[in-house]
Amino acid sequence: MKRRTAREKALQALFQIDVSETDINEAIEHVLDGAPQDQYLTMMVEGVTEHREVIDQMIQKHLEKWTIERLATVDRNILRIAIFEFKYTEEQIPVNVVLDEAIEVAKLYGDDKSPKFINGVLSKVKADMQ
Repeated sequence: MKRRTAREKALQALFQIDVSETDINEAIEHVLDGAPQDQYLTMMVEGVTEHREVIDQMIQKHLEKWTIERLATVDRNILRIAIFEFKYTEEQIPVNVVLDEAIEVAKLYGDDKSPKFINGVLSKVKADMQ
């Protein structure tokens, strides 16, 4: 599975977990819909879930007059995936690649304002991490 597809499937699984508190394995199995397991997808879903508190704090720090709970579920989970990739992946994926991918996924799954919002928050997180 391509990384972009894995990110999209991770978003779908995390959305399901976020909205209906579905079990991680069930959510992954559901989004795979019979396709073979994907290590990167599983690593992202498990990693975001495991590190969610720290990731959410990083997001919250850069929200102006908003709380993380008020964010659209899609936007919140796109940010979580990207920050997980920034901070926790062993493979060194360039931060700009992760940022661009998050924006592209936001164009597909978010609303008209999502790409700009995702770019703004992730740019601030990126600056903090450097």
